[in-house]
Amino acid sequence: MWCGLRTSSVIIATTCLISASLVISNTTFAARQRNYTPQEFRSVLRGLGYNVKVTNEPLTDAETKQAISEFQKGYKITPVDGIAGPKTQDFAANIIQILQANLNVVLKPNPPLPRDQFYDSKTEAAIREFQKKHQLEETGIANLALRQKLNEEAKKAISKPTTSPTPTTSPTPTTSPTPTTSPTPTTSPTPTTSPTPTTSPTPTTSPTPTTSPTPTTSP
Repeated sequence: MWCGLRTSSVIIATTCLISASLVISNTTFAARQRNYTPQEFRSVLRGLGYNVKVTNEPLTDAETKQAISEFQKGYKITPVDGIAGPKTQDFAANIIQILQANLNVVLKPNPPLPRDQFYDSKTEAAIREFQKKHQLEETGIANLALRQKLNEEAKKAISKPTTSPTPTTSPTPTTSPTPTTSPTPTTSPTPTTSPTPTTSPTPTTSPTPTTSPTPTTSP
């Protein structure tokens, strides 16, 4: 089952279950770098699940024209003429960019896939990794069913909150106990002063001897 989108200043090609509000809303897609070579465009068609052989022959064989016509019908690209004109190439380039962006969201390859217009070996390897992770047949082909599943996984990855774990705060160090002050030493009692010695009593003077009376002379 296919469905188309209206075109805008940036043409976004998507499938029925790919929401334009998913990766597209926060991803800037590169404009188509240049016209595809026949081999590059066949690689895109084959990578998206169309039955073509990857050669560098002109895109004029019946098998390739049929694949291009199916692609144009699926995305309502007019005219449906089986020719890989500019509008058809623009849609193909943007589908690959969306695919690569969703792979980056889900698988987180390092380095990330470039969001370009090419279904190269790195993109194919990422598809195989996604298929292996989800126990799908490892074909390297991003058909409609796989792109729908990849879209759902990308939605989950984007909506999942990535909160950083709150760092545990170091416990507040316990303060050293305030040292108890040494008891104020008791002052030695003021020594009692020696009693002032009493002065020796003034010695009493011997009484002045009374003089003998002068004798009277005899007559």
